[in-house]
This record gives sequence, structure tokens and C-alpha cells, in this order.
Amino acid sequence: MIEIINQGIGSSFQDLGRPGYKHLGVGRSGAADRPSHSLANRLVGNPESAATIETCGGLSVRLVDHAVVVVTGARGVLDVRHGPPIAVNGVAHMPSGSEITVRSPDDGMRYYVAVRGGFEVEPVLGSCSFDTLAGIGPRLASGDRVAVGPDPHTPLVADFASPQPWTTHIDIAEGPRRDWFTDEAWASLTSVGYVVSPTGNRVGARLSGPLLERRQPRELPSEGLVEGAIQVPPDGQPIVMLADYPVTGGYPVIAVVAPAHVPSVAQARPGTTLRFRHSAG
Repeated sequence: MIEIINQGIGSSFQDLGRPGYKHLGVGRSGAADRPSHSLANRLVGNPESAATIETCGGLSVRLVDHAVVVVTGARGVLDVRHGPPIAVNGVAHMPSGSEITVRSPDDGMRYYVAVRGGFEVEPVLGSCSFDTLAGIGPRLASGDRVAVGPDPHTPLVADFASPQPWTTHIDIAEGPRRDWFTDEAWASLTSVGYVVSPTGNRVGARLSGPLLERRQPRELPSEGLVEGAIQVPPDGQPIVMLADYPVTGGYPVIAVVAPAHVPSVAQARPGTTLRFRHSAG
């Protein structure tokens, strides 16, 4: 068991998501930075599908029993009471009674906390991810006691891993509504930096920069979205769709972020400048 002393900021249970339900209006959700989530599970010998805790900091947990623990993703300080020190991306054997606090990150936005055996929470539609837009999935709150699954009896192959690589140079492809925008708008998107706004969340990263002007003034009927789609609302400021994006949307999509670079957008802190570059691939 572990006890959630303080749920922190933006903390939720996440796994690889619930694909296959878009026809029912339910998005995939899952970890916003799937490579960091998967790395956390690999380091403690879990299957990559095991649930982790995604948090933006402030999370404090107490280990009721001995556990093998790792924190990946964002870079920052981990405070420990009643146990050995632990660093981001370092596997730690923590005794019962240990308390771990994940401070606000110094670099990146989201951490992933994994324990050997995984968190045993009730799946919804086959996934333990909490979808912040749809409001489905197991919730996490201060005071909760969460069961840890049985030891997977897999080898622990490493006690430390290198940080996941991120970039601020984001590859994009033209979106289905590229023709709704002026050539000047496309030139701005692919040549001028856009700054990550503090008002973003797991649904989307809001950006600020030069207005992306439409040449097509009419409204768009709702159409399907994908993760990484760059929607442009009437104010001309782009939004990059992240893990909890809606299944459909009514704003035109000027471009789509390459899947390999979506985690970098999800980990970009407010104030970070992202530069988009057109990639034909």
C-alpha cells in the first residue's frame, strides 16, 4: 500500500490510455509523456501498461510497505523522509514508512511515479488513465490509500537511466485545414517562435505569438481530431492537442505535430518558446 499525503498539482493515475472508443466519443487519454511513463515502468520491471502517477509537482506519498520506486520525466528535487535519497530516473529500494515528496520541476512539466508491481486501481473501459476532459477513470486524492500489485518477478536491469530527450524545435505536417489560412500565417507558424501559455493543461498546450490569420472566414462543422493537432480558435492563437484532447473539434487544424515530438510539447513549461518546422515526412 501507499498513502497519498498530498495529491499535489495535476496529479492523476495514467497508463497507455484507452484506444478504440472514439466512435463512442471517448478519447484515448493516457500519459501526456508516454516515453517517460514507459521508462518508469521498465526501470521497476513492470509492463509498460502498468499505471503510474503523473504529477506536476507537490505530490507526497508514504510507503506503508517496502517498495521499489522510480520517478521519471521532469527534472527536479525529490525530498525523502525515513528513507534513502532518491533522484529522478534512479531506482530506489524504499523501506516501509518512507515518505517521498516531488517538488515543482526545475525543467519539464510532468513527472511519472512508478512502483514495482504497479498501482492497483479500478480500470474504466480497460484503462487506469484519468481523462480530465471526460471525467472518467480512477481518481487520485489526498488521504487515499492505494494498493500496490504483486511483485512481477522480473529482473531489475538498471538502477539509473538517462533523461528522456526533449526538444523545442517541433516538427509539423500540414493539417487538413491548412488552406483556410493565409500564406503569411503559415510563414509565421514555421518561422517565428510561439510561447507556451500558463493556461494550458492535459487537453492542450495554449501558445501565444503572431496571429494566424484565416483566409476563410466561415465556421467549420466539428470534425475528428488527433493528438498533436494544432487548432486555431478565432483569436488566432494556436492550441496543440495533448493527451486528453476532445474527439472532435470545430476550430480549423492548420498543422499536426509529429508524434515523436508530442511529448516535448507536453513537457514544455510556461514561458518556453517552441519553434515549428515543416517536415514533409
